[in-house]
Amino acid sequence: MKGLSFKGGVHPPEKKELSKDIPISRLPLPDKLIIFTWQHTGAPNDPLVKVKDYVYKGQKIGDKQAYVSAPIHAPTSGIVKRIGLYPHPTGKQILGIEIEPDGKDEVYPEITPSLNWQNLSPDEIKTRIREAGIVGLGGAAFPTHVKVSPPPEKKIDTVILNGAECEPYLTIDYRLMLEKPELIIEGLRILMYVLGVKRGIIGVEDNKKDAVEVLKKYADSDIEIVTLPTKYPQGSEKHLIKAILDREVPSGGLPMDVGVVVNNVGTAAAIAEHFRTGLPLISRGVTVTGEGVNSPKNVEVLIGTPVIKLIEHAGGFKGKPGKILFGGPMMGVAIYDLNIPIIKGTSGVVVFPEEKVEYYEPIPCVRCGKCLDVCPMGLMPTTLARYVKKGKLIEAEELGILDCIECGSCNYICPSRRPLLQWIRVGKADVLAKRRK
Repeated sequence: MKGLSFKGGVHPPEKKELSKDIPISRLPLPDKLIIFTWQHTGAPNDPLVKVKDYVYKGQKIGDKQAYVSAPIHAPTSGIVKRIGLYPHPTGKQILGIEIEPDGKDEVYPEITPSLNWQNLSPDEIKTRIREAGIVGLGGAAFPTHVKVSPPPEKKIDTVILNGAECEPYLTIDYRLMLEKPELIIEGLRILMYVLGVKRGIIGVEDNKKDAVEVLKKYADSDIEIVTLPTKYPQGSEKHLIKAILDREVPSGGLPMDVGVVVNNVGTAAAIAEHFRTGLPLISRGVTVTGEGVNSPKNVEVLIGTPVIKLIEHAGGFKGKPGKILFGGPMMGVAIYDLNIPIIKGTSGVVVFPEEKVEYYEPIPCVRCGKCLDVCPMGLMPTTLARYVKKGKLIEAEELGILDCIECGSCNYICPSRRPLLQWIRVGKADVLAKRRK
């Protein structure tokens, strides 16, 4: 089955050749781990441990009795050295639990390995997914147990796995599809079972044809592997659904409104891994790449590992670093501290050398209309930005500002280098804050 496409989008340089042929390696155990109590969409966790406590690998160390939340766990055994505020990828100071590993990697005694998910009910599986702290690994880190629990009135008929990995530079999902296809397929089957659907689809861009062929070898007749045109932001949930099923998620709606649940291939693999090992989500795959590192890598890394350890594993800086991103260049965030740790939503670390980083002074809009042409949501970015700057939030909301998926296509294409997305983000936050009053 060949996928359709969607209106808009851009074709930035892919830059995947830097790391796409590098197999996933495991990062050595760091001398400290910082586990944030908030690294998912939803309510932050409360610590369940205190300073000087001994913790085991896989032991729950933070939780919150809120529906939209996900607990956190110790990635290895060791001593809790500190509980306090640490610099977070968002730029904020967030409560974190610092663990000093003891090198023993002792697993929590209550963890039961090798669970047969087919002997469990859908509700029991949802509970286990929740207790394992599994969230979406594509970036948003939305708790998976919530995503697979749609209201009864929402009739789900299809589960889609996102294997597009449309963000430039990032290749960890590609390597996962090549190296662990059986885990991805098993995770998809678990999701299909939980949701009671008979149709599963994995969408992969056509710049990863070898991954398509590998996945096809493990898929049966109820699972389709769909090849999609390479275009950014193909990995957006709404555009994946449009490209594969030709269904449009309504304004302000969710995929469940058109009978679909979308998850990342990494999330599916994490679910399967949990039922094979009993371990919660304590590590994830990360691409460490960019022209600013000597030896780009795809690595499996413990959550809480300081980013400097990943950069050292990739051969260190190549020249003077100019910018370091968590995520890719289109939607990633720049970090300011090399001790900031990897969180559940970190899919990549991209390093640009100083000579590759340019700073532009925006000039007035030339009314070229390019931002309208590329916006995959059919919005008017330049008008929305102007409304926000003038405080016209009602007009911005009426024009659909909350439908913006923050893909950055408008910023990428703008010849005047105007910070359209930044203004739109401010406007979205202000509109939502106004709604809460």
